[in-house]
Parts: sequence; structure tokens; C-alpha cells
Amino acid sequence: MASSGGGYWRRLVRRLTTDVSELDADDLSRKAAEVGAVRACDCKSGEQVTVMGRLRSVELCPRDAAATLEAELYDGTEGVTLVWLGRRRIAGIEPGRTIKAKGRIAVRNGRKVLYNPYYELQTAS
Repeated sequence: MASSGGGYWRRLVRRLTTDVSELDADDLSRKAAEVGAVRACDCKSGEQVTVMGRLRSVELCPRDAAATLEAELYDGTEGVTLVWLGRRRIAGIEPGRTIKAKGRIAVRNGRKVLYNPYYELQTAS
């Protein structure tokens, strides 16, 4: 096996000694960058953005009479809450699913939020 300046061995040692959740976060960030998504940690309120990551949680939040479906998207750097107003369920929006979402970032209670985002379900790779 040829060595390319030790890069192979550094990557191997890193993969063997790094926490699995950190490796997963790095992988999510890399995949998001490959499709041109903005890292969640770099999103600013009022910006039109595309983010991509894995859904950590999906929850129906009845507030008054109107239902709201909320999902937390994590891209390896930070979470963004996706909120669909007036929705109780959306096929394919489930924990563990990777999606790409587009919309205008807002901040609610100190958290980044996309309201009624356009989204694309991503295939597992």
C-alpha cells in the first residue's frame, strides 16, 4: 500500500480515535458542502438559505386550534428548526431522514428557524 505523504495514516488514526458522533457530524457537513448548502452555524437571520442535514426529531405542536409540524435539522455544525404551519404530518419527514431545505432564516427564542421551507428528501448514500 503506497503512502501519500502520511495522509492515509493520519485519516485512519483519526477515524479510529475520534468519537462516532463527531465523525457523523463531519460527514454531514461534508455532504452539505458538496450540494452547495450553507452551514447552519453560518446562517444569519433574514438570509435566504439552503441547508442540508439529518432530522433529529419531528414533533406535532398543537398551538391553539392550528397544528404545527416541527422538525430539527442538524447539519453537523448546528440545528435549524423547520416549521410547517397548519400541517399535522408530511410523508417522509421523520427522524433520521436526510433532507435539503430552502427558505428564509428567522430566529425564534434564540434558535434558527425556517418557516414552511421548500424541501427535498435525500436518498441514503
